[in-house]
Amino acid sequence: MKLRFGMVGGAAGIGHVHRRGALMDDLATMVCGCFSSNWDRNLVRANEWHITDESRVYKDYKEMAEKEGARADKIDFVCIVTPNDSHYEIAKAFLEQDIHIVCDKPLTYTLEQGEELARIAKERNLLFAVTYTYTGYAMIRQIRELVDRGELGELLYINAEYPQDWLLVGLFSDKSEQAMWRLDPAKSGPSLCTADIGTHLEGLIKMTTGLDPVRVLAKFDTYPRDLPLETNTTILAEYPGGLTATLWASQFAIGRECDIAIRIYGSKGSVEWEQQSAGVLKFTKLNQPTQILSAAREYLYPEARRLSRLPSGHPEGVFEAFGNIYRSFCEHLIARKTGTTPESFTYPTVEDGVVGMKFIKACVESNANNNQWVAL
Repeated sequence: MKLRFGMVGGAAGIGHVHRRGALMDDLATMVCGCFSSNWDRNLVRANEWHITDESRVYKDYKEMAEKEGARADKIDFVCIVTPNDSHYEIAKAFLEQDIHIVCDKPLTYTLEQGEELARIAKERNLLFAVTYTYTGYAMIRQIRELVDRGELGELLYINAEYPQDWLLVGLFSDKSEQAMWRLDPAKSGPSLCTADIGTHLEGLIKMTTGLDPVRVLAKFDTYPRDLPLETNTTILAEYPGGLTATLWASQFAIGRECDIAIRIYGSKGSVEWEQQSAGVLKFTKLNQPTQILSAAREYLYPEARRLSRLPSGHPEGVFEAFGNIYRSFCEHLIARKTGTTPESFTYPTVEDGVVGMKFIKACVESNANNNQWVAL
């Protein structure tokens, strides 16, 4: 069985990554879309992406939701790849047509909007994935297996970071369309760095440990100083059982690109993973030498092996991470439609997106109140 899907947004930015991820395992085919509010640009993208039926190239998301919802061969799911402020209205329109959702993060503009989408999806029994990109890496799943099987022992401390310099470079080169809309609170919400990449760290901790934060203490920094939103965030988070985590995300860290990393320390061992070496996991047991685990090797747990497409030693990256999220989502949806049980369907859900919104809201409140602890 092959699923049908469409996309809202995507004419610029990360839309092509979503599309490649959705198509990677031949579980779905793109049949429609509203890729841009500019009709000419919309048609160009539709042609580039082989949408042969021009009647399924729509002028706006409302028309797309209504007309697709009325078709006998309507899409099974829609990818939402637009600025933050539009996610809620678009997702709600498609949920009301009983169309499943894959949405870019953060989930919505406000927590209340995210909670409503989660409620609607639950009431209508619809799948809703949120693309926290880095959760799709095979070695992230290996960390989760190590944690779940108790190989790290009691978790004691987590450190996660995501430094990059692209926004600062974009501002000073005046070449980044993405940077411009992200700096507008009306588009991105009350947070920039925390919502844009800090939430990736919260999602990564959730995927590797299964834990949601209990409370946070956040300090925002902004450069250039006159920007309305933060471009650097430092967060102290407490997880169940008194587990402490530090999260640092920056968009003015000159010389850093997408250097996301996570380190988890337990009473029996530790793990360390960096995106720059995404197929490698450092695993150290107490009082033993560090082991270097490689993706796609037989000694990994089955779920980690399942998420690798290439033989060991061949690097896989962001396209494959997106592909793993879409594959798990599509396998789950196909199983739902055929009444079977999929091998696995590990992907971030709308409930994870709601936790992400709570995380952002609490960090904004903490920073505004002289860096006090705020409960989620």
